[in-house]
Amino acid sequence: MSDKLSTPVNSKAFTSVKNVLEYFSEITYKKIITGQHTQTMAMEELELIKSVTGKQPALLGFELLSYSPNINYSDTDDECMTEVTENYGTLRRASEWAEQKGLITMCWHWFSPLYGRSKSFFTVNTPFDASKAVISGTPENRALISDMDAMAGILRPFCEKEIPILWRPFHEGDGDWFWWGAKGSDTVKKLYRMMYERFTNIHELHNLIWVWNAPTPEFYPGDDVVDIISRDMYPPEHEHASQIEMYNHLIKVTPQKKIAVIGETGTLPSPEAVISEKAGWASYMTWSKSFCLNEQYNTREYLKKVYDSPFAITKENLPVLY
Repeated sequence: MSDKLSTPVNSKAFTSVKNVLEYFSEITYKKIITGQHTQTMAMEELELIKSVTGKQPALLGFELLSYSPNINYSDTDDECMTEVTENYGTLRRASEWAEQKGLITMCWHWFSPLYGRSKSFFTVNTPFDASKAVISGTPENRALISDMDAMAGILRPFCEKEIPILWRPFHEGDGDWFWWGAKGSDTVKKLYRMMYERFTNIHELHNLIWVWNAPTPEFYPGDDVVDIISRDMYPPEHEHASQIEMYNHLIKVTPQKKIAVIGETGTLPSPEAVISEKAGWASYMTWSKSFCLNEQYNTREYLKKVYDSPFAITKENLPVLY
């Protein structure tokens, strides 16, 4: 792939960011990076993969939902509180993973900056209007900026150590199930660009690799603020394919060539099919909990097959990139 793909959109990005982008570019069409999402201190998914395969994923996903400043503890439910409390402190695990030189990706199920109850990242649980949040000076805008600044502070320690993070904000932004996507394409593009400008120019988080996560062209925020394009997919149980159709659909978000990854998946892709069919996925990340911990989506046998594949990059054969 072109060297241009390994040039970060942030001209001040650390060398570690450039190294990761260069590596993703180099392995595309040759191999695929294994990934797994986690959201608890116990990281049960990582432990299961180690026990079944004897290996570890090269890319580990971390969840930031409990780091949202505006969680409504007085109006919630047990399911929400379990998810929040299990997520407490998990960035310590991300720091430990970084010490081992593993790759990190993060997403934020962002509890709405104002109003809301229970899991208020879901549109149904909050009256928060994102279209008002992109208008300077509104209460929604002030709350949005306050939350962004709080998150920038939480990410600061990773920046100080120049730890590269595949940062995937406003994920699935072309859907209406999250408050950030509920007001359409113009709003979500403005939200993403606001965060990019604030995190890059004000907070100087030069360790972030900016990942856009939606395959719909009219929602794409622009080549100047996106390092990597991605999409989430949940194919039928045990359907282990290259997902070449999903790839071909995703790359239509922009005529410019970009590194492409599977942001989330339920079933594991076939590394052999990805390479033989020239699906340009540089990495995948299996979602957490039941998508990994039981065999509803992937058998233990198939999990081991993927991690043993000569086309799969695991933690064990990942070069030191930072």
